[in-house]
Amino acid sequence: MKKLLAIILVLATVLSLAACSSDEKGGTNDNVNSVTKAETKVDTTADTTANTTAAATPAADPSGTHIVTDHAGNQVEVPNTVNRIVVADIYPMASVLTVFFDSAEKIVGMAPPCMSAAKNGLLGELYPEILNAKTDFIDGTNVNIEELLKLNPDVVFYSAGSKEEGELLRNAGIPAIAISPGKWGYDAIETLNQWIETLVQIFPENNKSKIVRDYSEKTYKLVQERVAGLKDEEKVKAFFLFQYSDSNIMTSGKKFFGQWWCDAIGAVNAGEELENDNSVAVNMEQIYAWNPELIFITNFNTAKPEDLYNNTIGNYDWSEIEAIKNKEVYKMPLGMYRSYTCGVDTPVTLLWLAKTTYPSLFEDIDITAETKKYYSEVFGITLTDEQANKIFSPVTAAGTGFVGNGK
Repeated sequence: MKKLLAIILVLATVLSLAACSSDEKGGTNDNVNSVTKAETKVDTTADTTANTTAAATPAADPSGTHIVTDHAGNQVEVPNTVNRIVVADIYPMASVLTVFFDSAEKIVGMAPPCMSAAKNGLLGELYPEILNAKTDFIDGTNVNIEELLKLNPDVVFYSAGSKEEGELLRNAGIPAIAISPGKWGYDAIETLNQWIETLVQIFPENNKSKIVRDYSEKTYKLVQERVAGLKDEEKVKAFFLFQYSDSNIMTSGKKFFGQWWCDAIGAVNAGEELENDNSVAVNMEQIYAWNPELIFITNFNTAKPEDLYNNTIGNYDWSEIEAIKNKEVYKMPLGMYRSYTCGVDTPVTLLWLAKTTYPSLFEDIDITAETKKYYSEVFGITLTDEQANKIFSPVTAAGTGFVGNGK
């Protein structure tokens, strides 16, 4: 019996070797390929699992850290669990974060211009806890690092243009995220999309990238389709009164948000010839020469349409401007923040600007209903009619506390 078993084992070994030899010579490669494909499939699945695990690291390891790429190209190590956030000189970000979380509990510090907007806009009404944030750690763009450290921030957001500020924060051992308002050519829609995507890097469990992008781009497409047929002579010339005081008039040239808004709604930017980046100082002689048909006053100043109609600020005389003669001066919306810059109100601001400029092309658009729909569908926030309408009737005090150039 033992000899018989030994013979059987020898025969089995010989047959196995013959099969392998046949594969090497090309006899039964289909079997080999099927194994190779199966192994490849397993490897791909393993890679996908690894990527999924990496993406989910913040949730999987609350006490750990992960790397985020900010708008200045910095690789920033941030905690997986972030409970305390400070917003320095990138002013709209406090409101973006609040709406992103549908809560202001994480915001422990923000700049004074953020606070004045919150107190006088919808942000403070919907999220009163944001009014508890500290503001004494920053004066303009100057951060008092000692006061900032007292806030014990897990992460600080700052303007990508403030490189020295970023170095100061990093040298203090603070995870600092640079956020850019102008990297995407002051395209308010794309800038908002990029801001949200950066937040999703930090907080992947709160992914709103797709829904924000889809809604914003759908709104932009709607506006573009309606203004596409305008002839050059039909396009309204608009002037953005960015800042205004008894000694200063500033507007948008070709390289600031005003240009993008005009392009987006099929209007002509009165200050397009100005090549300066960001806001530009101008005088009344230039404005007379441009003679805009429509004026938008931002909430980066306290002026209201009546101040231009009645020349109540400084020694300026607006009476000969076409927009003044036709009572076509409007204060821009103030929802969660000053809507001239990029922010969560950007899609509804685009609709409002388009409807205000070309009412006949957008007469079917109910801006109150659209605003409520946007906040509900994208952020899960329910607004009343009164709250939605408040966005388009900002109070004068909303223009106080601003220092800087539109950050």
